[in-house]
Amino acid sequence: MSTIKLGLIGAGRIGRLHAENLVHYVPGAELLWVSDVIEEVAKETAARLEIPYWTTDYREVFDDPKVEAVLICTSTDTHAQIIQAAAAAGKHIFCEKPLALDLVEIEKVLQAVQKAGVLLQVGFHRRFDPHFRRLKELLEAGEIGKPWLLKITSYDPAPPPISYVKVSGGIFLDMTIHDFDMARFLLGDVEEVYAAGAVLVDPEIGKAGDVDTTIVTLKFKSGALGVITNCRKATYGHDQRIEILGEKGGLFAENPLPHATRMANESGYRTPPLHYFFVERYREAYVAEMKAFVEAVRERKEPPVTGLDGKIPVVMGYAAKRSFLERRPVRLSEIDPSLA
Repeated sequence: MSTIKLGLIGAGRIGRLHAENLVHYVPGAELLWVSDVIEEVAKETAARLEIPYWTTDYREVFDDPKVEAVLICTSTDTHAQIIQAAAAAGKHIFCEKPLALDLVEIEKVLQAVQKAGVLLQVGFHRRFDPHFRRLKELLEAGEIGKPWLLKITSYDPAPPPISYVKVSGGIFLDMTIHDFDMARFLLGDVEEVYAAGAVLVDPEIGKAGDVDTTIVTLKFKSGALGVITNCRKATYGHDQRIEILGEKGGLFAENPLPHATRMANESGYRTPPLHYFFVERYREAYVAEMKAFVEAVRERKEPPVTGLDGKIPVVMGYAAKRSFLERRPVRLSEIDPSLA
């Protein structure tokens, strides 16, 4: 098995997570470079994980002919620029979601990747969760026949800092975007969304121009219907569940727990709490995601989450924002006529 040599650009929380997984859990991957605009972060990450080279200038990573692929884990506003530079350098690309918050910029990215002939995988890690993948397998096997209804529950344990909310693009493009992708992954393309939202968790989120609690209904091209419920705060942990009703039965993916031990006494049963946040909840998914990217690069095959897969949830996010503001259903083709 050939070894794929990679560079990491952006060593924040998610970048360090991917780096640790590549170093410890992905056979046939070698992380040669780590780049971060903060020198101490780059140096510390490189030293701790025994990565040979570090830099504060990501262009040095592109200049190394040994590097075949890069991971882009920087702030959203830098994604498009760095992807285009990576493509021009002939490097295969993994980029965290979203590719950009501007659809014109996303089109430029997709064109640059296609022109360069490099691979692009977008970081929608929930597709690699073993529980959700099992739902997909059972659906494709026809176990419940034609799906009719999809329900996705997605709650965070606590809201992000207001400074983050202000630059996130809003809840539909920051949080619900994962659920939009999961809806497409399971039931196919969506043609219409209808969104409602409120500020129930933190008034400061409303002052920042966003909402913190939402419901989005979906109309799929297949005729099926869906609903996504989001909230920025669930005091009991990271709540991530999916259920699907079909003509021959139902499928249910419940929250995996940290362990399966329960306690019982005169007060009743006590079960373990939920995983607190996404890093713990999706630990297996993040490893599987990196393995899939390295395999795609090694075999020069289409990644499991393509650039188009990265674009459409952004379109859905803008459709949901318009729906919320205008209080009406919005077709995706109103945002992007190419999806008509």
